[in-house]
Amino acid sequence: METIAVEKPDTKIARPPWPAVTLAQANAILTGPGSAFEMEAMEIRGTQMRTWKHAPRSNREVVASARAHDERIFLVNGDETVSFNAFHRAVAALARDLRGRGLRKGDRVVIAMRNLPEWVVAFYAASVAGAIATPLNAWWTGPELLYGLKDSRARFAFVDPERYERIAPSLDQCTELESIYVSRAGKADGTKTIQLETVIGNPSDWNGLPDADLPDVEIAPDDDATIFYTSGTTGSPKGALATHRNMLSNITGAAFSAARTFVRRGEPIPAPDPAAQNAVLITVPFFHVTGCFAILSPVLNAGSKLVMMRRWDTEEAMRLIERERVTAITAVPTIALQLVEHPAREKYDLSSLVGLGYGGASAPPDLMRRINATMPQTAAGHGWGMTETSALALGHSSEDYANRPTSCGPSLPVGDIKIMHPDSSAELPIGEVGELWFKGPQVVKEYWNKPDATQQTFIDGWVKTGDLARVDEEGFCYIVDRAKDILIRGGENIYCVEVENVLYDHPAVMDAALVGRPHRLLGEEPVGFVTLKEDSQASAQELRAFVAERLASFKVPAEIVIQREPLPRNANGKILKPELRNSLTQAA
Repeated sequence: METIAVEKPDTKIARPPWPAVTLAQANAILTGPGSAFEMEAMEIRGTQMRTWKHAPRSNREVVASARAHDERIFLVNGDETVSFNAFHRAVAALARDLRGRGLRKGDRVVIAMRNLPEWVVAFYAASVAGAIATPLNAWWTGPELLYGLKDSRARFAFVDPERYERIAPSLDQCTELESIYVSRAGKADGTKTIQLETVIGNPSDWNGLPDADLPDVEIAPDDDATIFYTSGTTGSPKGALATHRNMLSNITGAAFSAARTFVRRGEPIPAPDPAAQNAVLITVPFFHVTGCFAILSPVLNAGSKLVMMRRWDTEEAMRLIERERVTAITAVPTIALQLVEHPAREKYDLSSLVGLGYGGASAPPDLMRRINATMPQTAAGHGWGMTETSALALGHSSEDYANRPTSCGPSLPVGDIKIMHPDSSAELPIGEVGELWFKGPQVVKEYWNKPDATQQTFIDGWVKTGDLARVDEEGFCYIVDRAKDILIRGGENIYCVEVENVLYDHPAVMDAALVGRPHRLLGEEPVGFVTLKEDSQASAQELRAFVAERLASFKVPAEIVIQREPLPRNANGKILKPELRNSLTQAA
């Protein structure tokens, strides 16, 4: 499909009045017959919906087309580099090895590793061999990893040494698991274990593997492709079963979002420079749909470079941006804030960074302004998605984001959103707050082996997101809060994000979260948790007064806890509010 160049805004050029065309007009222009973003109506699992007509049909097609990028660098991991040619050779060799060991179409293949080149090869080798790739959270404990292995009923698994040590004591419970590939010179001391290097060697060896074709496995767009487990902040994690179409809708969707900004301005879409290569710094795990679907998949399809880092460190990230000429980052808002606020930022050349997108948590309303003030060449973007929508479902950037900084954007044209009354089946009018429902080709098929949860969450092609939201007249969505996290203080609703945004406005606050604490008379009362910026000071009393000046008294936190350490987050970058609530209970 057509590749859209990354936007490089020039703040010295006078822009025409915004927007030059309406959102509906821009969508119509871009999705017309014969265009790269043409849509077609299809019936999928009994539901009529719009799909991208020219999206890749399967991961096999994406991997096969990536072969054309040859010796261009695809993966960077510290001092390791892997070309597209080497990547294709390793995927083909490993996929053929899996088929030779008896892998059948539809088998589950677990990947439990930190971000490594081997993770990427294992994922795509499993997928092109016809398996359902099943990434597990590398932060999970041994019992949690065991849960994922048993729940998915995996026949094969890829692990690094650390994950192998966690699951080794329980492998006898995984009766359906036949083979475990262990990477990075990990132990292979059991009857089921295989040292991965004996099959494909180290990343530095992959260019020397045979230049073989991928296994001849027929894969259709609506065949099962992946199981990604929800973050599991409450209850047991649920495996979201996604198809190839679900996953690959992100490729066209990402390109469409970039193109729509130019059309909204009334400007032509720049033609891509075939000699240039974009570079993306990945700051989130591959085992999250953002890392895999929204970053890895489009990067592979576009022939871009993907730069990995072991763990997030702001100054190390800036060093990599400078060294690898990183053009784009997709992260959580806290990472964007840290880049903007870091005292060493001026030491590094960040001029190559032209795109900084974020989601997964509420963003301070003035974050885009801060990015523009410190990195004027960088276009900020904000989006919304979830595991059940295969990552990105809503999003916007540049002027659209600047004009609506508290919105997470409109839906892509293949998707639909509606706001429903939380306690009935009634759709609410524009402007009213209710539960956000989403429908589109991104919505996953079901929850693996959980028919009751599937029936409760997926209705006639729609996914009930559990988020409270409203939509404006043009279709831009505003996430108000998680439905389960809304606070009710003496009968008055408190939307946590509203209070958090005010706390973010305080110049000393780096991170903020609001949770409820039980109260004998009021039912519950709000408690704020904050971390302060480096070399900044503020007292709890000062922060409460700051909120009181801006919001109604019932919304002012009864207490504010100032922490030295960052607020706890899961692998998706979301603040773990249950942990904060538990800390209040323990302190009582």
